[in-house]
Amino acid sequence: MTAALPAGRRRWRGRHTVLAFVLPGLLYLLLLGLYPLVNLVQMSLSDVTARNIASSAWSLVGLHNFSRVLASPSFAATVPNTLIFVAIVFVLGMAGGLAGAVALESPGWLSQVVLGLMVFIWAMPPVVLGGIWKFILLPQGLANAVAGWFGVNHASDPILWLVWRPFALLSVAVVNGWAIIPFGTLVYRAALMDVPKEILEAAAIDGASPWQQFLRIKFPILRPVTLILAVLTLVYAFRSFDFIYVMTYGGPGVSTSTVPFYSYLESFAQFRFGLGAAVAVLTVLVVAVLSVVYVRATRGAEGG
Repeated sequence: MTAALPAGRRRWRGRHTVLAFVLPGLLYLLLLGLYPLVNLVQMSLSDVTARNIASSAWSLVGLHNFSRVLASPSFAATVPNTLIFVAIVFVLGMAGGLAGAVALESPGWLSQVVLGLMVFIWAMPPVVLGGIWKFILLPQGLANAVAGWFGVNHASDPILWLVWRPFALLSVAVVNGWAIIPFGTLVYRAALMDVPKEILEAAAIDGASPWQQFLRIKFPILRPVTLILAVLTLVYAFRSFDFIYVMTYGGPGVSTSTVPFYSYLESFAQFRFGLGAAVAVLTVLVVAVLSVVYVRATRGAEGG
């Protein structure tokens, strides 16, 4: 038999084993995460257009791109759009996810069918869902047909969901919020399954109603999960791009253009890559703040 290794050698081997597992992931993050971010910051501080994007000779302009972006009326219009969009998606995603999880608590074939449907919706690419909803919201689409059944409108005067400014942003935000409901439902459902059944049975014997059980027992247990899910939903809502691109392309005008989508328009529609990078850096800063909140919330949940 081989003699046991000294304690110092075992620690050395253990550290190198951990490093061997961590190093591939670290290299992956450096190549596909850190390098593009550094390049993005460099581009945001330079004059980069379609003329010189392929060359490495970018003239440094400092914070000029940021000042131009912040002074742009188009960017100013995207800020309230983004706040409204994020608020709608957040409320729908959180409230719908919690309601869906509570509804799926009761066993039965119907709950299983709804759960499978939610997983299917969550797994579908946003581009596909956006295309489906775009057809539904067309003047001759299903949404206007249903509205006509209830006497809200007539076939000769359909609601232009994606054309009228008051409805365009609301429509895209509601669709985006609807798409995130399955994720919230799955997270909340997993948390509800961890609620001790003995406590619920004891509360029921003491005469607590289902509503009282939810408020006094389930909801306090769901608080750490709610905080983490809230941050994830905010990040999802803030960086949303696919539905806007497919359904409205930021229109009419800039009425459905959010800050991330405005970055895309500046970079790949106007070919002002420096300005687009500046908007993207501002977006990254917001997401970074939310990421810090997420990490702190995760640590708090694990500790408590």
